[in-house]
Amino acid sequence: MRFARAIWKLLVGVKDVLVLIFMLMFFGLLYTGLSAKPTPVSDGVLALDLNGAVVEQPSKAQLSEVFAGGDRAQEYRLRDLLAVLRSAKSDDRVKAVALDLDGFTGGGQTTLTDLSNAIRDVRQSGKPVLAYATGYTDDGYQLASAASEIWLNPLGLVGITGPGGQRLYYKGLLDKLGVNAHVYRVGTYKAAVEPFIRNDMSPEAEQNAQALGNALLETWLEGVSKNRPKAQVASYIRDTAGAVQAAGGDLAKAALNAGLVDKLAERQDFEKRLAQLGGEDDNSLGGYKRIKLADYARDALSEMKRGPIGVVTVAGMIVDGKASPGTAGGDSIAQLIESGLADNDLKALVVRVDSPGGSVLASERIRQAILEAKRRKLPVVVSMGSVAASGGYWVSTPADFIYAEPSTITGSIGVFGILPSFEGTRAKLGLGADGIKTTPLSGEPDVWNGPSPEAEELLQTGVDSIYGRFLGIVAQSRRKSPQEIDRIAQGRVWDGGTAHQIGLVDGFGGMDEAIAKAAQLAKLGDERGVTYLERPPSFKEQLLEMLASQDRDEGASPADGFAFLGNGQLRLAEAMADLRSILAGPSIQVRCLECPSVAPARVEKRDVGFLAALSDWLF
Repeated sequence: MRFARAIWKLLVGVKDVLVLIFMLMFFGLLYTGLSAKPTPVSDGVLALDLNGAVVEQPSKAQLSEVFAGGDRAQEYRLRDLLAVLRSAKSDDRVKAVALDLDGFTGGGQTTLTDLSNAIRDVRQSGKPVLAYATGYTDDGYQLASAASEIWLNPLGLVGITGPGGQRLYYKGLLDKLGVNAHVYRVGTYKAAVEPFIRNDMSPEAEQNAQALGNALLETWLEGVSKNRPKAQVASYIRDTAGAVQAAGGDLAKAALNAGLVDKLAERQDFEKRLAQLGGEDDNSLGGYKRIKLADYARDALSEMKRGPIGVVTVAGMIVDGKASPGTAGGDSIAQLIESGLADNDLKALVVRVDSPGGSVLASERIRQAILEAKRRKLPVVVSMGSVAASGGYWVSTPADFIYAEPSTITGSIGVFGILPSFEGTRAKLGLGADGIKTTPLSGEPDVWNGPSPEAEELLQTGVDSIYGRFLGIVAQSRRKSPQEIDRIAQGRVWDGGTAHQIGLVDGFGGMDEAIAKAAQLAKLGDERGVTYLERPPSFKEQLLEMLASQDRDEGASPADGFAFLGNGQLRLAEAMADLRSILAGPSIQVRCLECPSVAPARVEKRDVGFLAALSDWLF
């Protein structure tokens, strides 16, 4: 017993020591963060070290990411970067702008078009803009093309792949697992459900995807060619291997010969060039006077004032209830709109949509809140980002005017439902399932034996009913008949240019055009002041964000150019999300699963566990 008590005391002592160390670290970090003074902005080079993705609305840090080694990538809000670049254009303290894209993970094509245009404006103002990376992919090069000088590591490459690629189809896997995916859908082109009922792409889905991909590539090429007219981008993409062979097998030299980059050099030479433009840093050997993005953004954003035009953002998956930023919680967004209307200071409303849709109920909750603004005689203008499809289009329908960009992905006016049943899995495990019924729908939908014919008919009727409502909403909004909308709906996904031709959107433009249109409709004259309808971050959220930012490794970057082409982890994340959606249970959604993600996907820790369990089951 003495020995056991001694062991117990030792364990308690170790626990107390660990708790003490944890508390000291926590309060030490808290004191450091709270006592840190903002760094004053002085003359130098504005360093845009984009170590993450550009999004409409960054997600919030979680406790697990701070204390459990989470892998959350950094996210930059588009409107913050645009405000920084607008300010830098006329700020005498900023001698040049440096784009470090080694850690850049991308963003939606429309989002990056807006950012690229802002970078080009800085360049055209006469200020040098220099870009550097070990490798450029489509997204990175879209930004770099707007720079006045593009630098590439001699061991790097420019790897432009264009839209496209493969996705997983799960029918064979589900058959092995004994899972039966009952699918209820409306729309010839509603390809979101195909991975669960086929092992390949249907001809209709392939036709739609090919047309969309071709349109997006054409828009991308137009933007890059406008930024860099002498670059032989199109021919380089058509025959990259030939360009490399002509350069003697040198990947970096091939990009230089095609005019895609201006200089092949190590990072030290790039920094020497920046020192020539912005001055040398006396505290760093060979370094340059750097204006940090966070410090400069604090100054630029502090000058933004409230105005009579309310702006609300619908970004990410649309889900029921409340959700933190980065996910469009139906109740959360509706309450933001309702609170803004309650202040009685708003004269117009702009809705920025960057979402592939999601829950029907949540989409309708947001739509009703927007309709309340119209009932109060406020003009409503929608600005579509990279993706505004399915539920993203549903919430856009109340608008008096809808803006999109040629690269916006929209449409997907269709409805689907998925119900998994596990009769095959049950049989493999030797399990039985039996019971009684008091009505035809008792125990339905039966996930163990499969839904009854009555349940299946009811579920399909529900999907048909929601599709009919969707058509009616769009028809009323676009002043067309439901039959006319049905001909361009059917779940088909459109690029912004085609969507404008068929009347799903009213004009081309971004947030600036949407705000100007709202001011015009509200008869505000030259007033362009906006009030962002957002919930202020809580103390807990601010603390977690501060701690997460201190732990983040800003210097991490791929070792060579090929690392930029390795997107297997992103594909894995998308596949895991697809599988979770089918195994999560019954749901009816207005969601565009075939649309690209509005932010780069990440492999979550739960995906690793799920994949391990699945492997054990199969092998």
